[in-house]
Amino acid sequence: MLLTRVQQSFIFTQKMHKFGTGNSLVKDAPRMKSRIPAKLALAAGLLLAATSSLAAPTPLPVESFAKIPAIQSVTMSSDGKRLVAIVSAPGSNYSDTALANWDLDNLAAGPSSITPSGDRMKFIAASALKAGKTLVLGRQEFTGQLAGCGEGNSTGATKTFLTKAYLTDSSQGKFNEAFADNTRKLGVSEQTQRCLELAGTASLVHSLPLEPDKVIISQVNQSTLSANYYLYNLQTGQTELLFRGGTRSSPGLFHPRNGELLTRTQIEPAGSTEYEQQILIKNKSSGQFEKHDLLTTKLSDRYSMEIAGIDDATGKLYVLTDKFSDQTQAWQYDPAKKEFDKEPLAAHPEFPISALILGTRPSNFNQVLGFYVDGPHREAVYVDPQMKALSDSLKQAYPGQYVAITGYNDDLSRVLFTTSSASQPASYYVLMDKKSVTPLGSERPWVDSNQIGEQRWVSYTARDGRKIPAILDLPAGWKEGDGALPALVHPHGGPWARDYTGWDASGWVPFFTSRGYAVIRPQYRGTTGFGRAHWIAGDKQWGLTMQDDNDDAAAWLASQGIAAKDRIAIFGYSYGGFAAAAATVRSPSPFQCAIAGAPVTDLARIGASWSENRLQRILQGQTVKGMDPMQNTDKVNIPVLLYVGDRDVRTPAFHARSFYNAVQAKVPAKFELIPDMPHSMPWYPRHYEATLPLMESFLRSDCGPGGL
Repeated sequence: MLLTRVQQSFIFTQKMHKFGTGNSLVKDAPRMKSRIPAKLALAAGLLLAATSSLAAPTPLPVESFAKIPAIQSVTMSSDGKRLVAIVSAPGSNYSDTALANWDLDNLAAGPSSITPSGDRMKFIAASALKAGKTLVLGRQEFTGQLAGCGEGNSTGATKTFLTKAYLTDSSQGKFNEAFADNTRKLGVSEQTQRCLELAGTASLVHSLPLEPDKVIISQVNQSTLSANYYLYNLQTGQTELLFRGGTRSSPGLFHPRNGELLTRTQIEPAGSTEYEQQILIKNKSSGQFEKHDLLTTKLSDRYSMEIAGIDDATGKLYVLTDKFSDQTQAWQYDPAKKEFDKEPLAAHPEFPISALILGTRPSNFNQVLGFYVDGPHREAVYVDPQMKALSDSLKQAYPGQYVAITGYNDDLSRVLFTTSSASQPASYYVLMDKKSVTPLGSERPWVDSNQIGEQRWVSYTARDGRKIPAILDLPAGWKEGDGALPALVHPHGGPWARDYTGWDASGWVPFFTSRGYAVIRPQYRGTTGFGRAHWIAGDKQWGLTMQDDNDDAAAWLASQGIAAKDRIAIFGYSYGGFAAAAATVRSPSPFQCAIAGAPVTDLARIGASWSENRLQRILQGQTVKGMDPMQNTDKVNIPVLLYVGDRDVRTPAFHARSFYNAVQAKVPAKFELIPDMPHSMPWYPRHYEATLPLMESFLRSDCGPGGL
């Protein structure tokens, strides 16, 4: 049960909110209007099959995951007049993307303009801005020297992807590089200019909802390579300097009304091996930025401290911090008195408060409408009566599904929302005039949810007594007492990251559950989002206690009768790929084989060049220690498949290739270099077509005696 109290603050400290799992069945973009609640109740479709008696699932074909989503990245302009989205390009058979634009006054007519991606530059994301503008991201392959800049330059990589932001209008007739500083800079070398072209020079920082034409942007200064921050006029391209960046200081909170910089952050030495993060607040009287001791933290203490907003009425700042609790909470801080309130604004006993929901429309601007709780699923908890009523009605109309309000105009006459579940990817809808719903479509309408199965939020106890949360996905139709299943332990990347329940955007989990595998995703120590203690427990434990948590997940599956003890494998990507490689050199192993996607295998090399970001190097680089798989290849004892993209500059191919070369004479091993595949999503159809069959074949034919 969810308990909230709203006065000057609200608190959430009683019983945990019940986070359900569910599923939707959505048709492919019918242009029909319908009444609430009848049609909404109908559109809710099938609920998650909990203990189903369905027959064995039919494997979902590779193309179900390889196809470009039919629709994605859908946003609505703040005035409720336009929608933009990335769609599958007409005539491409879901193999390419396009940018689409809708006039909401004539939504039933479909997109007013559709612009396919170019031969090389592919649209990957879009956002509807004000003043009739659209911001769109494009990405293309780049082959050549990285000119000493950008991710991958220190490893000598020559193949990567170039991502750029463009501005266009509703006609989509012309695309200009977004927020670019086109003035000629004297004394800037050709190499530096090339570096800036590769790394990008400008980005959107804040949309300033009440300003009709202005936004806040950052531009890289070509002379100093530091970022400057400007008010930018979308109509004229004129700029006004707000903050001049440097190596030590970065901007914090810009006032959402006018863009005034209210706080800034700087990293300062605090001893021979210590640094502190200082948050400086602008003094209203003097105009100077002053250090506040209560907001200053040592990096070694690893407290989070984020200024999330300002209360217009009191001048108090909203602060997200775990300084007073193991979980991140929302607090109010009075900069005049230099003190926190006596109780938190929002808190949860088990999960962090990840963000506040602040009003962005004239009628509710900068008011606290609610907050996000990062439980099994990221849950919006509204305390504003109007938004709560809207959210509750949508959840009631779509039972068993995750419903998210992603855009609305001032009087709520036009609302953009999504539904999703563990067995169905996101579907997009527009609620018009508070009474009718127009479906825009599903990301993957061809996916049959009956073939995927059930998802559970579980936990198990590691060998040292630590509680490990996990997500368990089961094949459709399997129930307690049925025969034990083949299973995959699937640790996430990061490792400073986490998994959420719901649809797996990578497609890996439903791909395998539709083939009869159980999949467990351990939120091993070192995972973020489950408290500061759980996070820092992973420090310097790569391949050690972090790895124990993965092994103990396998043991738990077997103890519960879910998995056969001799039919369990481990599969991970990025840090998860490290975990899979580490599993091959630990003994005794609970796994029959390992699949390591884009793995790190050489801790010595990655520890020395962890990140180009100074804070990242200071904060995380020192934690990348533990058992180094490359130093223990003589202990390899299970088959392994390693694969990586040849445009991966995050975990370059030398990690996977070197490990393969060291173990391939000792155990059955395979190495695959995937052409033109980057480290991170979005991946293209050919990447899925190369990797999914590769993994399926390896598990069936090469994973231990007789395959998995």
